[in-house]
Amino acid sequence: MDNTVTLVGNVTRDPELRYTPNGQTVATFGLAVNRRWQNRQTQEWEEQVSFFDVKSWATLAENVAESVQRGTRVVVTGRLEQRSWETDNGEKRSKIEVVADEIAPSLRWATAQVQKIERSNAPGGGSSGGGRPIANEPSTYDGEEPF
Repeated sequence: MDNTVTLVGNVTRDPELRYTPNGQTVATFGLAVNRRWQNRQTQEWEEQVSFFDVKSWATLAENVAESVQRGTRVVVTGRLEQRSWETDNGEKRSKIEVVADEIAPSLRWATAQVQKIERSNAPGGGSSGGGRPIANEPSTYDGEEPF
């Protein structure tokens, strides 16, 4: 069963960079996705906005915190994940978040300057995702630089 989602929208709050108790880097931010259509009966334009919480880990989280800010239009690819918890009052809560595999600037109405970061073999460095496997990551490297 595949659980891949791609969203294009505007960042609603600056990424918040935190660290788990075991030292994993995590960044979270909000994303607003607008859908606009013309009502065929009234010829009026209508709009619906959906809001998502996006979470990223390891090097991706560090790069997001350095590169993305409120208002940036981004493309996010990842998976949906439900998280449940209980409040101090004993109420059960849950929310669905997007756990990002890739985050990129949208170039539809903006330009971006890409700066390549050298990979490192340190824990959590490079594109290893901090020990988590990354979907669709090539298994071999042919030596050709992507940039």
